[in-house]
Amino acid sequence: MKIDKRTGRSVLLAASIGVTAALVLAACSASGTSPAPQAPSTADVDAAAAAALPAKYKDAGTIKVASDIPFPPMEMFDDNQMLTGFDYDLAQAIGARLGVTMELQTQAFDSIIPSLQSGKHDVIMSGMNDTPERQKTIDFVDYFHAGFSILVPAGNPGKIATVLDLCGKDVAVQKATVQAEILRGYDAECTAAGSGPMKIAELPLETDVQTAVRSGKAIADVVDSAVASYAAQTAGGGKLFEVVRDPANPAGYNPVYTGIGVLKKDSGLSQALLLALQAVVADGSYAEILKKYDMGDYAVDAAGLNLGS
Repeated sequence: MKIDKRTGRSVLLAASIGVTAALVLAACSASGTSPAPQAPSTADVDAAAAAALPAKYKDAGTIKVASDIPFPPMEMFDDNQMLTGFDYDLAQAIGARLGVTMELQTQAFDSIIPSLQSGKHDVIMSGMNDTPERQKTIDFVDYFHAGFSILVPAGNPGKIATVLDLCGKDVAVQKATVQAEILRGYDAECTAAGSGPMKIAELPLETDVQTAVRSGKAIADVVDSAVASYAAQTAGGGKLFEVVRDPANPAGYNPVYTGIGVLKKDSGLSQALLLALQAVVADGSYAEILKKYDMGDYAVDAAGLNLGS
């Protein structure tokens, strides 16, 4: 959802991470590398996936992953400030099948593709949606399929029932996500209804967006369904936000695929990642990770390349 960025539902974690805590953790981890995961066991390696991995990554033993951290529940920190989340867990499972470490490193979302182009990172795994526009620059190994939702303060004081109820109102989204573009697509309908277009504020971090909603600067946060559901269930003990339930769009608006981003010139790496993801799906690990974060509704029917259209 960034509609590009991300999506999912309730998350079964031992502790809840509120907005304030997330902001503190974001400040503590604004740059640098996540705690290094343990080297994968040779027993977990998938022969076909490992054989397809280009030699440069085998020799390095590490694939550097650009990730916009934190973005709960896709990537976040636990009570011990250790990296966790759906993307993180899936990355570790994929790395294990390849026989290398998938090392998530913090990168602001609005510069995440340039970080690949500059050679700073090898791939993107940050709840990034697979869109035709992005496919002009990178390929996607798709592992998730969901839409975006509307997150409002608990009690829904603005009485928002559908996306068109946002017309003429202050709405916040994370910068560089596709949500802003999608919301601007409603301008004509909003104008025809007499309310005028939505007033969209694009903020650096999702935690900034949620803060804007809490403070009354925005009536709603438009974000990936997984992120919206997680915030509603965990922020402030589940008392700060709620998700607008639109009966006409039970899975969220504009469902899109989410994938691992890889530069087009690195097609060998894309193929190896696809084989590794297929192995993770086949052995049941994918289903277990989805279950852990209660995201079963967003599973892909089959892993694939560039499924977005």
